[in-house]
Amino acid sequence: MCTYQTEKIALRGSGKSRRGWMKVTEATVYFDHPVHFPAGHALMIDVTDPAQGADARIALELDPRSARALAESILRTLDQLPAGLLEEFAARQAPARRANQLLG
Repeated sequence: MCTYQTEKIALRGSGKSRRGWMKVTEATVYFDHPVHFPAGHALMIDVTDPAQGADARIALELDPRSARALAESILRTLDQLPAGLLEEFAARQAPARRANQLLG
């Protein structure tokens, strides 16, 4: 059943689409009827950069167990990072964010 519950989150990263590598700036997550996956419903994840138009999209259609396994794997991987690595990364990104705010 479709929940019509949709979440959008901001992203900072890159993804590979049919056009090659692209910047990704947001993800939309929802549960709905898939376009390609042969199931009645699936968890959908669209990773996009809306500034690049409709073609700048990477789409996933996952069965619920696969979606949960992916989410848990991501969290386990992040939990295993060496102590301080996330803080170090955030500190290196802070000057770039401040410069972008001043320019933007």
